[in-house]
Amino acid sequence: MKLYNHIKDLLATVPKYSKDGKLFKNVIVEDGLKLNPTLLKLLLNDERSRKHFFQEVDGVTVFDKTKFQQFISNKEFLPDSFTAFSQNIGLTANGKFLTEANEVVLDFPYKDCVLEGGQTKEDQKRKEIFWNETLAPDEIDRLFDPKALTNLKRYDKDGTHDVKEIKDTDNLIIKGNNLLALHSLKKKYRGRVKLIYIDPPYNTGNDSFGYNDSFNTSTWLTFMTNRLKAAKSLLTKDGQICVQINDHNNVLLKLILDEIFGIDNFINLISIRTKSPSGFKTVNAGLFETAEFIYMYANSKKESSFNIQYEKTEYDENYTGFIENINDQMKDWKLSDIRVILCEKYGIDVEKTHHPYSKLKKKIGEDRYLVELGQLALDNNESVFRLTAIGNDAGQETIDVREKSKLESNKVFQVKRENNSDRYIYNGQEMAFYSKKIKSIDGEDVPTTLLTNIWTDIAWEGIASEGGVTLKKGKKPEKLLRRIIEMSTNEKDLVLDFHLGSGTTAAVAHKLNRQYIGIEQLNYGKNDSTIRLQNVINGDTTGISKAVNWQGGGSFVYAELAKNNQNYIDRIQAADSDTELRDLYKELTNNHLISYKVTPEDLKAQNNEFATLSRDDQKKMLIKILDKNELYINYSEMRDVQYKLHKDKAKAQQIFTINDKFYN
Repeated sequence: MKLYNHIKDLLATVPKYSKDGKLFKNVIVEDGLKLNPTLLKLLLNDERSRKHFFQEVDGVTVFDKTKFQQFISNKEFLPDSFTAFSQNIGLTANGKFLTEANEVVLDFPYKDCVLEGGQTKEDQKRKEIFWNETLAPDEIDRLFDPKALTNLKRYDKDGTHDVKEIKDTDNLIIKGNNLLALHSLKKKYRGRVKLIYIDPPYNTGNDSFGYNDSFNTSTWLTFMTNRLKAAKSLLTKDGQICVQINDHNNVLLKLILDEIFGIDNFINLISIRTKSPSGFKTVNAGLFETAEFIYMYANSKKESSFNIQYEKTEYDENYTGFIENINDQMKDWKLSDIRVILCEKYGIDVEKTHHPYSKLKKKIGEDRYLVELGQLALDNNESVFRLTAIGNDAGQETIDVREKSKLESNKVFQVKRENNSDRYIYNGQEMAFYSKKIKSIDGEDVPTTLLTNIWTDIAWEGIASEGGVTLKKGKKPEKLLRRIIEMSTNEKDLVLDFHLGSGTTAAVAHKLNRQYIGIEQLNYGKNDSTIRLQNVINGDTTGISKAVNWQGGGSFVYAELAKNNQNYIDRIQAADSDTELRDLYKELTNNHLISYKVTPEDLKAQNNEFATLSRDDQKKMLIKILDKNELYINYSEMRDVQYKLHKDKAKAQQIFTINDKFYN
């Protein structure tokens, strides 16, 4: 029996609280405020009410009258487990509005709620139940119970195969509600995920966030908070999370992340240029929006590790020094200027020409001049250098040599250092060699600079064909995910994306030899992540494949959360005739999976009215009367004969065995 029914029946046993089945809420609330002995004794002697409204403090049992008042005063006595604030919004302190308290904080509706979020289509709008964590713990406990896995398949180069077990090292793709899937993963994967990357709905009004209601922002905040809290428990101690967002809700997202992961664990806000204004018309007032952002947090910043990253840069014109005979002994080095080589190539005599380098630029053009000089520097990077100042914090030996070299001009001095590269000093300055800027990126030696928190070098145009699947909104370049994964993980580390979309994160992790878990509840049909990953296994040549020399191979396991009422929702959404909807209405009239607010008698009485509704309204009504806490089958109940996970007994036993191994 649900908690509110239990408490209602309990209170109804006291004549002063009830008559003809109707509770006198004001009397109950007043007795609660006065700590009436009759009420306290009634609640204290009942195990369930004692658990929810009392707590032990140093051996003394204390009654939480505020919690009890919220429970009793909730609209219609807890019909939907809506939050106590479902009818109000404002400044509150300790649960009381400004008019009732002296301390003030900004609160929002649904703050202490759980949004299950059962959307399965991008264009689907839903009215969701907001389960309150304080007022409806029974419902939430059941909602978060691990769900049974079904329809399991293993994909590899040879096709699909039956799954006998899910190994600790398996890549895993889960289809189903991502909040419930995250809670289902807790026991097996708690503390094992090195990196979480998500690209959630941005709640712009034009994206896939389909839970828009009168408290739109609060709904999105609740949706995000529930999922981020669940995901945090899966991170390793040195794990990191990256959340991508645009500027519509990025400040609100920062507040959530600060609260869940801790402001001290903030690492970076990365700004990314996602498109160029060229070819776009300005629709809204203000500047053209070209940026998105990635918030990067550590589970524990003290434990977190980071792989230094570099990005390609252009030739630095300060590197003009040149050692003509680098392979000779240092005392015999002949220092020159690399620009002399280029002048000689184009017949300009440096010694006889006034401003020879300016003349060369004018002769061949500045662009060509820089390209050729850059190539010369790259080809001779071990011999090319620039002079840089030496500060007084460089170490005493270096400072001493610096002063000595000033007295002995035009001579190179060497300072040998343990566990570090040697220093070369000339005329009181350090010789910084161009070779230190040269790194291999995508198999090519190029000049580089340290990666900053502003990324403008990743192309977002032309990525539609990556992976052989398309996504109308929000597809991310494989190069972007490669950078994020490489800077936060090493090979074999586990990566999680619970807003998987077209599967970019999983595809890149697969190519980079990382283990991954992907969760997606929206249906993308032929552009599903499983299609993309099959292409990857078969040797996909798009995206980062060439850069990492991807040849194909590997495998992943596909699983679905076992549907219960979600099957009805799928059927309702797919229905395209009045006859199908009427048949579903009749079927639900005799179904135990309807909401506890609705009785079969109520449905039968509304039969004629149902027939007058539009098809869309009929669908909305049918979805509304379903018990949203029964969308999926709990692991603990999967053997119940009513669920019939598989008609074939042998296949059903195999599903039970896999689930038992997975959860135990």
